[in-house]
Amino acid sequence: MQLKNGLFCPLIKKECVQLQCAWFTQLRGTHPQTGAEIDEWMCAISAMPMLQIEVAKEARQGAAATESFRNEMVRAQAEVLPSFIKQLS
Repeated sequence: MQLKNGLFCPLIKKECVQLQCAWFTQLRGTHPQTGAEIDEWMCAISAMPMLQIEVAKEARQGAAATESFRNEMVRAQAEVLPSFIKQLS
């Protein structure tokens, strides 16, 4: 069963005025949970949960890339450091 959003705007306490509202924006991209393509107009306030999920996903990916880079630097340093110490001796 597909649920549909209502048109009632709790901010103005009446039906959504859509394009007359500054927060009614076009979103394009992929849905962070389903991976489906999105190209639709919607209220920016109602889109916030979806956008927060996307931000969290990107932050996790950034943290994973940073950790991977760190691990690679530690490995490279472990390989180079013994030969560097021999040269100093």
